[in-house]
Amino acid sequence: MSEKFENEMKLEFLSKSSNEAFARIAVAAFASQLDPSIEELADIKTAVSEAVTNSIIHGYENKTGMVKIIGKLIDNKIILEISDSGKGIENIDVAKEPLYTTKPNLERSGMGFTIMESFMDKVEVESILDIGTKVTMEKKIKKEDLLKEESKCTSQDELIHATNE
Repeated sequence: MSEKFENEMKLEFLSKSSNEAFARIAVAAFASQLDPSIEELADIKTAVSEAVTNSIIHGYENKTGMVKIIGKLIDNKIILEISDSGKGIENIDVAKEPLYTTKPNLERSGMGFTIMESFMDKVEVESILDIGTKVTMEKKIKKEDLLKEESKCTSQDELIHATNE
């Protein structure tokens, strides 16, 4: 049984570095339906940038291929799947280690997965050599109005409880 999403989008583009900014902006526009804070939106854009750049630089190396993004919205949460049909990752655990890079000559920091994990609530990586890689990321958008309401409820509950004593 599949989950029911409030909205969904699919995007495909050539693995050219000039399309990284396009991906960031497109995903930000899609995520804006959840009314995220500026900080939440910046987090999502940064994580997308890292995942797309990984596909372009590492997945396809010096070849051109397609990068795919599927975005889904459900219950104040954005789920993003960024995938390629590139060379794949030999060892995901090693690739996720901070500062690990296969491209030191390109001045890569080796922090891509670390950055994705620090800006998103959940990051999963699936990869098969010579078939490709899929990074699935999730972020729950904490609406400021809901947070304010929750704090009001707590204060009102405390006031009612204190009055009843």
